[in-house]
Amino acid sequence: MLSLQFLLTAFVVVIAPGTGVIYTLAIGLGQGRRAAIAAATGCTFGIVPHLAAAMLGLAALLHTSALAFQIVKFAGVAYLLWLAWQALKSDGALSVAPDRSATPATAIAVRGALINILNPKLSIFFLALLPPFLSGDPSSASAEMAAMGAVFMALTFAVFVGYGLFADAVRVRLFGRPGVLRWLNRGFAGVFAALAARLAVERA
Repeated sequence: MLSLQFLLTAFVVVIAPGTGVIYTLAIGLGQGRRAAIAAATGCTFGIVPHLAAAMLGLAALLHTSALAFQIVKFAGVAYLLWLAWQALKSDGALSVAPDRSATPATAIAVRGALINILNPKLSIFFLALLPPFLSGDPSSASAEMAAMGAVFMALTFAVFVGYGLFADAVRVRLFGRPGVLRWLNRGFAGVFAALAARLAVERA
């Protein structure tokens, strides 16, 4: 049975604004509820490779291999900078504008998944987060980690959908304010650029 301490820890981690939250908010503001749910879905499934890596011990390998860590890290940096550019472009994937065309849900989900997949710190995070909450029985360790990972993913999806629905609720009020939209897009671009810079200096 999962401990209350784990549930509280997981909830605090998930609700803290990070790259996935920013992405979901930007999509929700720009394209509405369905797009925000697609973004939340993608971000959630982007956790799976890291959870699997933690369970199989690959996260430890990533932690000890400087080359592997750097490759994944700088791929993530490049992707975050691309997202920043997409927020600045008038027809970009993350631009918030009243007349923008809808993006297919699959594309939104894939972009959301890549945000987490290309973050090497996430595997190491799971490697540090999950073991302290294990019962200590080696025979059930994998099942316990899988259960905790599933709960973490469920919390991620629920919280991100909440952020997305909030963005959808306020988006119409922004469409009549071109100046606000312009600064909002610049703000999203700045946040993604800052996240890219922070990732660039991360160490395994």
